[in-house]
Formats: sequence, C-alpha cells, structure tokens
Amino acid sequence: MHTQTLELLSGSPGIHQTLQVLHFGKPGAQPKVYIQSALHADEVPAILVAHHLVRLLTQAETDGRIVGEIVLVPFANPIGLGQYLFGQHHGRFDVRDGGNFNRGYAELTAKVVDTVRPLLTQDVAHNTRAIRTAMAQTVDALIPATPTQDLKNKLLALAIDADVVLDLHCDTDAVMHLYALTPQAAIAEQLGAALGARAVLLATESGDSPFDEACTRPWFELQKLLPEFPINLACFGATVELRGEADTSHLLAEQDAHGLCAFLAQRGVLKGMADSVRGPQCAPTPLSGSEPITAPHAGVVVFHRNPGERVVAGDVIADVVDALTGNVTQLRCKSDGLLYARCGSRWAVPGKRLAKIAGTSLARTGKLLSP
Repeated sequence: MHTQTLELLSGSPGIHQTLQVLHFGKPGAQPKVYIQSALHADEVPAILVAHHLVRLLTQAETDGRIVGEIVLVPFANPIGLGQYLFGQHHGRFDVRDGGNFNRGYAELTAKVVDTVRPLLTQDVAHNTRAIRTAMAQTVDALIPATPTQDLKNKLLALAIDADVVLDLHCDTDAVMHLYALTPQAAIAEQLGAALGARAVLLATESGDSPFDEACTRPWFELQKLLPEFPINLACFGATVELRGEADTSHLLAEQDAHGLCAFLAQRGVLKGMADSVRGPQCAPTPLSGSEPITAPHAGVVVFHRNPGERVVAGDVIADVVDALTGNVTQLRCKSDGLLYARCGSRWAVPGKRLAKIAGTSLARTGKLLSP
C-alpha cells in the first residue's frame, strides 16, 4: 500500500486540510478501481467500511491478488468532517455557502467533445484511452476558487480514469440501496447482489451533477454526440447507500467490505476470491419512479411503515400531527414498491421529504435526488 497526501486549498491563514489517498496494486495499471467514503462527512458508516476494506486489500496485495490498481480515499471530505455547529455535526452541506458536497461536479462532456473528435478512430480501445486522457487533462486544468471546489476537483482527478467508481454514503434510516446509470443496469444489479441491496435505482441523469455521474455520464453523452465512432461506457459508477446512520457496527462494515471485494472479483480486479456469487434481492427500478413522501404542513411525524417493507398504492406511510389544531394528516403512497429510506427527525416542516419508495408506476422529471 502506498499512501498519498494531498493538501487542499486553504480557506484561512493557518488552516491546513489534507486528503489521504491509499493506493493498492500496480500504480497506473488497468483495470483501475476508485472507492471513496463519506463525501457527506456525517455519513460515517462508510468510513468504517473503508477501515475494513484497508485490511482486506492489504492482504490481497500481499498475496498478489490485485489485478490493476485500487485507489481508496477512506474519508473523502475533511472539510465536512470538521463542521460542528452547536454540538451537531454538519457534513452534507458546506457551511460557507450551503452547497452540497455531492453536487456541482465539473460536467466534462462539452469541454472534451471537440478535443477528442479528431483523435477518435474505429478502434474502441484507442478511443477509450484518448477520451480518458482528454478528460484527465481537462480536470487537471480546472482552477478552484474555494477549498470545496478544490476538494471536488481533486476527487474527480483521482477517479476520472477509473474503470469502476464507487462512492460510499449512507441515508438517515434506510436499507442498503444504490444509484447508477440506466445503461449499466446489469453491472448495478451485480453490485447490488454482492451487497444485498434492497433497491437499485437507475437514471441517465439525476440532476445537479453528483460525483459518480460526473465520472460516468460523459461516456454516455459522448456516445450520443459522436455516433460515428465506437465508444464504450468505459466507467461504471455507483453511489452506494450503506443503510442508515445508526447502522454503524464492525459486523455490518466487515460484511459490506467483503461484499465490495466480491463485486471487484466479479469485475476481474481481485483474483482468488472464494466468495460465492449471491443472487439479487431486487430488480433495478427507475429513479424517476421513486416516490418521495413529503409533509404538507408542519407537525409531529408518526411512521406507520419501516424501511425494507413492501407497500401498495394507498397504504398509510406516516401521520403528520398538527401541534396547533390537533388535526392528523395521513400520508399515503401512490405506487407499489419498497420503502427504502425515511428521515430521522420526527418533526416536519412543509415540503420535508419523510420517506422514499422504490416503485415503477410514477414518472418524475427534473431533479430526482434529495437536495
């Protein structure tokens, strides 16, 4: 294992923050896997999974079982890790400007399409190399104006030439689930099976350029813009939601680390894995079919259903009790599906997302992810 330390742009004199990057296998070799944990810094189960991954990958490297290179960032957001306000950790948004740490990554397609067009041929492997080089050069040329932009650029630079990109998160109160690109449904289902995911949610664009899509969508978009050239979807990326914030235990983290290694073995990155291939626990569903259950007014939230339960259209998911009038509003789902996540707070404000259901009958448009 080789440890690399990247210093982030300082936002104030005397303040220095660094990013730790762990490299396993042969530097610069393909296939390359990039894994990062806790980009939303208060989603700490991911950090514990990374802790267990280090042990497994170190042993795999010692045994000569790593094909290519695996890059692991065990805590991807040192800025958010230090954001405590009045005793509460705030790692999802940058307190400087309110920006989400997992939104607003550089959209590379428009920046590279004119550069790569004259370089492409009918050789798909050549085209993959040319596009990767162009995207890496484009990311390297990005100039950050803030520490958070610098963090985002550095993370993207580490991942942009990878064959597999896994962004490890968690929800507030949830079962294991993940997000990926629609054209990569088969690989997403493979990853979901290895992790025991209860929901696999697919979209070609979820909105606001989250990290995994910044790595994967350029390939999909370049296929559309340059149909005269053979272009592979050369990067598979997924956001993995490791259940809920309270699901932080060595037992679960070790289980998830083994699941990730089993997936990497299936992708040809780890040799000699004895893990048997598990069958999927769910079929992928469109992210546009995910139904958010939102509060129509302020009040106390009382849930009727738990994460992991199947629901049918018309089921009561939660009550919202108006503290002023005493009125109780029952919130019912509109679609069949699996309740895969719900909020942790039991006080609602108008418009707050209380729960999410993986269904197929709805067809939402616009920005599909939570803010």
